[in-house]
Amino acid sequence: MQYFPVLLLLAAVVLVNGWTDAPNAIVTPVASGVLSFRTAATLAAFCNLLGVLSSAAVSDAVARTLYAIADFGPQALTALTAALAATALWGVIAWRFGIPTSESHALIAGLMGSALALGLERLHSGPLLWVAFGMVLSLALGWLLGRLFRTLLPKNNGRFYDKGQILGAALTAFLHGAQDGQKFLGVLALILTFQHGGYALHTWECWACAALMALGTLLGGRRIIETIGRKMVLLTPQAGFAAELGCGLTLALCTLLGLPVSTTHAKTAAVLGAGSHPDRKVARELGMAWILTFPLCGLMAFVLVRLLL
Repeated sequence: MQYFPVLLLLAAVVLVNGWTDAPNAIVTPVASGVLSFRTAATLAAFCNLLGVLSSAAVSDAVARTLYAIADFGPQALTALTAALAATALWGVIAWRFGIPTSESHALIAGLMGSALALGLERLHSGPLLWVAFGMVLSLALGWLLGRLFRTLLPKNNGRFYDKGQILGAALTAFLHGAQDGQKFLGVLALILTFQHGGYALHTWECWACAALMALGTLLGGRRIIETIGRKMVLLTPQAGFAAELGCGLTLALCTLLGLPVSTTHAKTAAVLGAGSHPDRKVARELGMAWILTFPLCGLMAFVLVRLLL
C-alpha cells in the first residue's frame, strides 16, 4: 500500500508521455497529408506497445542506466514522487503551449533535482555522463542523417515516399516505445527496489507500461504536430521520408548502445535537417524550451522533496 501513490503518479506520467510524444512519431505523415491524425495516432499506439514489450524482452540497458542515476536510500519514495510530479507538470505545460519538449529529459532532470535535495553525493556521475553523451549524439546525428538522406534521395518518387513515411512513422513509434518504455521501467524498478531486493523487472510491469503508453498515444497532441511539421519547416514527402530515416537510425543506434535519449530531440533534429525554409523564431523557441527543461524540472523536484521531507 505504501507504493500505491507513487505508482499511480508513475502511471500518470507514462500516460502523459504517450500523449505528448506521440506527435514526434507521426508528425511527417500527418504534416504532409499522407495520413489523417487519428489513423496515424492509432498506428503509433500499436507500435509503441510493441516497442516497449520487445525492448524489455531483448535488452534492458536503458532501464539499468536510469536505475543507476542516483542512490535515493530510504527517502526513495519521497524523492521519486517529487521527480514524477515535476515531470508530469512539465509535460502538461508543454502540451498546453504546443511545445515538443522531452519527457525523457524532464524525467531525468526530476530525478537529478530530487537526488540533489538529499545531497550531492547521491548522484552517480557515470550514468549522468552517459545521458549527456546521448543528448549530444541524438541531436547531431539526427540532423546530419536527416540532411544526408534529403540530399541522397531522388525527388521524383512521391508515391514511394508517401508509403515510406508511414513505415517510418511506425518505426519511430516502435523505437519511442523501446526508448521511453525502458526509462519508465527503470523508474518502476527504483520504486520497487526494496520489495524486490534490488533491480528487477517482471512481465506484468512491462505490459502495464506498454498499455499505458499506447493509451496516451491514442490521445495524441495535435498542437505539437502543428509546431514541428507546419510552423518550423516545410516538409515535402521526400523530406518527410528523409527525416523518418534519420530519426529511426539515430534512435536504433542509441537504443542498442543503452543511451537514454529523447525521441523528441532526435525527431525534431531530423526534421530540421531534412526540411527546408526553417522558421528560426520557432526553432529558437524550441531550443529555449529544451534548455529550460533541466533547470526548471530539477528545481521543481528539488523544492518538492524539501517540502515533503
